[in-house]
Order: sequence, then C-alpha cells, then structure tokens
Amino acid sequence: MRTARKGNVEMPAFVRQLVKETEKRVSSFFKGGRGGASDGEQTGEGEKEEVIPSPYLDRPVLDKLTEEGCARWGLTYALGSMQGWRANMEDFHNCVPQLGGELAEWSFFAVFDGHAGSTVAQYCSQHLLGHILGTGGVGPDDNPEKVKGAIVEGFMQTDKHLHSVARREGWERGGTTVVSTLISPYYIYFGNCGDSRAVLCRSGQVCFSTEDHKPYSPLEKERIESAGGSVSLQRINGSLAVSRALGDFSYKGAENRTPSQQMVSPEPEVCVVERSPMDEFLVLACDGVWDTISNEELCAFVHNRLQVCTDLRDVCTQVIDLCLYKGSLDNISIILLCFPGAPQLSAEALHQEAELEDLLESKVAEIYDELSASGEEPDLLSVLTVLASTIIPGLPPGGGIQSKRNCIISAYYHQRETHNPAVPNALGSS
Repeated sequence: MRTARKGNVEMPAFVRQLVKETEKRVSSFFKGGRGGASDGEQTGEGEKEEVIPSPYLDRPVLDKLTEEGCARWGLTYALGSMQGWRANMEDFHNCVPQLGGELAEWSFFAVFDGHAGSTVAQYCSQHLLGHILGTGGVGPDDNPEKVKGAIVEGFMQTDKHLHSVARREGWERGGTTVVSTLISPYYIYFGNCGDSRAVLCRSGQVCFSTEDHKPYSPLEKERIESAGGSVSLQRINGSLAVSRALGDFSYKGAENRTPSQQMVSPEPEVCVVERSPMDEFLVLACDGVWDTISNEELCAFVHNRLQVCTDLRDVCTQVIDLCLYKGSLDNISIILLCFPGAPQLSAEALHQEAELEDLLESKVAEIYDELSASGEEPDLLSVLTVLASTIIPGLPPGGGIQSKRNCIISAYYHQRETHNPAVPNALGSS
C-alpha cells in the first residue's frame, strides 16, 4: 500500500536544452515588445519606451512538486504542480485522503488557482475544509442535501472570514478559483467556484465534469451587469477572467446585494454523483490544464497512462509536460484520484509502449540522417517539425506526438552524440 510521499521532480536536462534553443523565438512575445525593441531600448525619438512588467518569464520554471498517498478504503492519489511560464507560482492544493473520526471513510481534495498573487489561494487552501466541516452538515448519515448545503456554506464562510483578514492585513487585491471534491462511501460531491475543473471518468469515458464560471456565460453576465459591472474582452470590466472566486473583494462592493449577487460570487456550484464500481479516476486541475486539452482527451490519455505507469506521480508529470508542450502558459496543477476500478498495468500496453518508443527512435535517426545528407546540421526543432508531419501509429490516445516529446528529444541527442562524439551536447547545462 502506498504511503504519503512528497518530492520535487527536476525536468531532465535535455528538456532544459530545448528551452534554451527556443527561448529566443518566444521571449519577445512574452515580454510584449514592439518593433523588436528590447527592455529599456530607445524607441527612435530618444525616449525610453515604458516597460510594463510581464506576467511571463523568458523561460519556464520546469521543476515539479509531486505528492502521492492513499486512503484505507482503496483510493490512491497523486498531485503534480509546476510554475511553468508564469512569473510566480500562485496555485495551492489540499489533499486529505481520510478525514478521520466518524468520517474516516471520507476524503477531501481541492485545487486553488490564485490570481493577482498567491496569498488568497494559500489562505483558502488552509481554511476551506474546516469551514465546510464546521457547518455540521457533513456526517455519517451522508445526506446529500445536507452535505451540499454544507459545502455552499463552507465556501461562503471562508470568503467572509477571508474578507476580515484581508482588511486587517491590508490585502488590496487577489483572489482564487476553487475546484474541490468530497468523497463519501456512497457519493462524490463536487464544489466548483471559477474556471478550474473536475472530471470523473467511468468505464473509460467522461461521466461528469464541472462547468466553468466565465463572465460571458449568460447567467453569469446577467448577474455581473445587475451588480453594476460590464463584460468586455470576455472579462469583468475588461479585467477579471472569472465570474466566481473567493477573494476579489474590489468586485464585491455593490450595495444592497447579497454576496452571491455581486459581480464576483463566492458561491460554488455543487453537484453530487452516486458512486459506481465502474468509477475509474477523477481529475481536479486548474485552467492551465484545460486551456490546452479537452475533458475527453485527458480522460483517454490518463486511462492509457495508467496501463503503463507504476507511479501515479509519473502520470501527473506526463500530463503537465503534455500541457506545456501543447502551449500552456499558466501555472499547471493536477490531482489524480484513482478508485479501485482504475485501469491496472497491462503487459500488452507495456509492449505497445516499448514498440512505439523504438519506432520513434528509428524515425528520429532517419530524419537526422536525411537532414545531415542534405548538408545541414540538424537542429532539434527541425527534427521535431519533420516528425510532427509524419504519421506515427500507436501514439497515446488524447496525447498525440506531444506526449512523447521527451522520448523524441532524448533520441535526438543520442543521434547528435553518435554523429559528433567530440562535440559536447550541453546536457548538463541549466
């Protein structure tokens, strides 16, 4: 039985080398420069162009935080998170596989995606569960209506107490979205506030997913405008991209309106799904995941990875890498919860995975040789570009060629060492 372990997973050096080779092509975009002018560069009239701090880095922070654990009733879980291209890490999480006492067969997990700072996300990750349990609505009788009410009240109380702390501590801005699940012996409860998302996979298919709370959604837009706000550029007052969150008190000042009637509502949307022996796994993730991959794609990818990975943390890191390679520019956090009915290691799937990696290595060798024969020194991006246009059978469902880029990059450097044994490959550089 797995016990809780935590650790930091450092991205392989060859991936860092890929970042070094591509950063020049993207850094000007992330810096928001105009006309090729770099930070502090003269703009032509002897005036210095005003530099607005970018929310993005010149290169992503690739180190990952991972955690895994289990509950005695058969649940196993893993967490993975990475700062990525964002200038700061603003995601937090809470993993409680066993609540204890008369709720020993209950579990709670949540992902908190902060914005305009990490303070609110951190505070809520430490206090939300306590406020939910403090309502008294969560008990061994497992009454769905009582539990749903407790979750709503717990969110509202968290926001209320957060407001008091924010005024006392001088927090002027910042908020967090929350996606959470409370798992009982008979039900799975989902509490969602914002645009993080939960997806339940049953019998290999998406069984349930939460709905994102965006300002342009009709009901959300109606509430925003009734509270005196507007929706432009798909954002509240052209600024905030979510319509429900904890914190964000500058959007909660409309007079004679309840907290749930403000431009930004702290009220979660709570749903309940009856558990089934066919339940396989549940994913909680921030929008850094969902911006690049659909519910169905992630369900298919995780289902496939569980058949070839012995460590759930490895599955999480593969999802994170996939989202990064597919273009995610945000912090990336994912919690993977596996039920007793989750896919198990498969000898056939392992054999197919080995055959796929052998095929990719041979394809990389062929492309490298062809480019070399044309008189050019093959760079990594050239090899990746050619390979991306090649039909490769057996790629992981939902992942495609992006999900095997680490394998491809490793094969490329192997070819470079083989063709140029005296040339250092800088794999040890940062």
